[in-house]
Amino acid sequence: SPEGTSLRGEVGELVCTRPWPGMTRGVWGDDERYLETYWRRFPGVWTHGDWASVDEDGYWFLHGRSDDTLNIAGKRIGPAELESAAVGHPAVAEAAAIGVPHAVKGEVAWLYCVLAPGAEATAEEIADAVAHELGKAFAPERVLFVSALPKTRSAKVVRRAVRARALGLDPGDLSTLENPEALEEIARVA
Repeated sequence: SPEGTSLRGEVGELVCTRPWPGMTRGVWGDDERYLETYWRRFPGVWTHGDWASVDEDGYWFLHGRSDDTLNIAGKRIGPAELESAAVGHPAVAEAAAIGVPHAVKGEVAWLYCVLAPGAEATAEEIADAVAHELGKAFAPERVLFVSALPKTRSAKVVRRAVRARALGLDPGDLSTLENPEALEEIARVA
């Protein structure tokens, strides 16, 4: 929980209260950055920066980066949760969720979706599926369809580049992208 108490049955920060043999001992040449990144959020507790949950059977689930969180109308959610709800629709093969500034709500979600070969769906159907899974508050404001999402060579979707292109901002270093041309379509459909 935000107060640093242990949680079961809901999503919280992944932390370790005891060291283990393979634990990182520092960030090369920047001890202060290491302490700030991993140790200062909850004193004496190593915080990794991932959302996790443990179910009633003791199985652990990772839900994405906690530092990559959307704040929609005062409610926090990880983009991976929105993406998972979208991919739960049978027509959606892949999805990337981004937070977009909104004057009233603070931030709203946009979902970029790649449809499965031969599948069809409307933006409204996908938004309804997400709202059904996560609650009405998390229904994306926009669902946009693209043929591909920008990925690294290890097939990780680069959300920061999607968000930057969608908002007309500089996406920064794209040298790790396998398919930078996917960003052109991201900008075009926005």
